[in-house]
Amino acid sequence: MRLHTIKDLVVLAADKNAEAAIQGILARHQSLAIRQVDAQVFVHPNRDAGCVNEAHDFLRPFTRQYRQAIVIMDFQGCGRERLTPERIEQDIENELSRSGWEQRAAAIVIAPELEAWVWNASRELERIVCWNNELDIYSWLRQENLLEQGQVKPDQPKESLERILRLLYRPRTSALFRQLAESVTLRNCTDRAFVKLKSTLQQWFPH
Repeated sequence: MRLHTIKDLVVLAADKNAEAAIQGILARHQSLAIRQVDAQVFVHPNRDAGCVNEAHDFLRPFTRQYRQAIVIMDFQGCGRERLTPERIEQDIENELSRSGWEQRAAAIVIAPELEAWVWNASRELERIVCWNNELDIYSWLRQENLLEQGQVKPDQPKESLERILRLLYRPRTSALFRQLAESVTLRNCTDRAFVKLKSTLQQWFPH
């Protein structure tokens, strides 16, 4: 009789960019202070709204194939913006618990969107996109009224990134998110959703 090997983690992402980012992050298990994780990442065809409304149905068939599950999505565009990201996470986790995951699943809602994580790594972003302006990226953002004096990251992270990529004639691809995830420091990111992701992985997969 052939036994099925149970894998560590299944991840449901809202799009290809989130898929690439989570793959890049998980590849850096030493920086995360976790053991190496055997993970599979899927992308929901209905993107953020699919993750918030249908994650429990999508992941139900995997309850016996994986030890843990993560749903990762953007707050912006999910269709439940009247709620807080924390409340949306709790609702998703409750649905997953009732669908067979019990306490083995977590939801990560990034506010406002995945691009917020990009701005924790402006120097790496400059290197990866081959930034060649005489101003550094933060100074350029302030010049373009995309960043207020004293702000750590722009209020509209996606729009700001797209403006920079258009300026440089660079496509917005999932490879960019993978490169950033593989190269930025993971210690200094204070984004609430990222901190939750990191602490969840550390709890589930300690050294």
